[in-house]
Amino acid sequence: MTDISYVRTEMAESQPAPITSVGVVGWMRENLFSSVGNTIMTIIGVLFLIWAVPPLLNFMIFDAVWVAENGELCRLEEAGACWAFIWDRLDFFIYGFFPADGHWRINTCFVVGAVLLVPLLWPDLPFKMLNAILFFVAFPIMVYILLNGGMFGLEAVPTEKWGGLTVTLIIGLVGIVTSLPIGIVLALGRQSKLPVVKAVCIAFIELWRAVPLITVLFMASVMLPLFVPSGVSVDKLLRALVGVALFSSAYMAEVVRGGLQALPRGQYEAADALGLSYWKSMSLIILPQALKHVIPGIVNSFIALFKDTSLVAIVGIFDLLHTVKTTAGSDLNWASDKTSTTGYIFAAIVFWIFCFGMSRYSIFMERRLDTGHKS
Repeated sequence: MTDISYVRTEMAESQPAPITSVGVVGWMRENLFSSVGNTIMTIIGVLFLIWAVPPLLNFMIFDAVWVAENGELCRLEEAGACWAFIWDRLDFFIYGFFPADGHWRINTCFVVGAVLLVPLLWPDLPFKMLNAILFFVAFPIMVYILLNGGMFGLEAVPTEKWGGLTVTLIIGLVGIVTSLPIGIVLALGRQSKLPVVKAVCIAFIELWRAVPLITVLFMASVMLPLFVPSGVSVDKLLRALVGVALFSSAYMAEVVRGGLQALPRGQYEAADALGLSYWKSMSLIILPQALKHVIPGIVNSFIALFKDTSLVAIVGIFDLLHTVKTTAGSDLNWASDKTSTTGYIFAAIVFWIFCFGMSRYSIFMERRLDTGHKS
């Protein structure tokens, strides 16, 4: 009987994966055409893009007016976005009415703020304590001296002349930096076993959450001066900063409270078993875990706060959106419907860049701190 058995003596060469399961084709099969429903939605999405993208590109890029001395070209029927208007008024959109010879003061604040903020947000870099002291203590003092002036030979510039992106960033940054610690204190106070502390925190949170931000800004502009001694003037921008910070802290408190309630009771009992005091258990065990769970909610509140800075226009503060609206509507040299549209698009792009940056950083921190389910 013939022996037909065969034993391979060499390893077979590896074969490439099927073209339908890797690369662009594989990704499309898995994400766009994995089922009948996904296929239908993909086709609808492609048809929508074919309908919407070409006119948008024509208006934003191909038919846009990039260089012009006035709005004459922008008034033509076939003209697209009037970017020449943005370049012509860009200084006003960034600095407001701040004197032109003092723009270096604002630029210095921008550069120093970015230099201090980036390493503070970079988890692996050392000297975090020194970096935090510089950003949260030294930097605000430097900003006040440079922008307000009146000392060290700098020309005094009242806040009425501040405006544009500068004011938007100031209000947004101050609101973000102050609302988180105040919100944490309010959330802890709301869970306190002391009746007076708990009642005060609940009353504060419910009061500020029960009124819209527009009302808060009106009240801060009208009522806050009544609580200071006679003859003392409260700056308009300061009133807005106080109103925005207190309003945002009430919402932040509820976000943090959600994280505190999400922790298992065993974490609190473990802290008690170690003999830790209340503040040590909160700072070392409870709060780090609670804040990690609610990072999306915290960043969502930050994004909402940054967008709500445009509401300060109702109390006469020229933020970015208000400067765009005012210039597009009052500058007869550039008056046209496309000028206004382009101005709003420019403001939307600026807001999107900052909000998208906060969103991506939130995702980065979530992934970095997601250690609970790793094998």
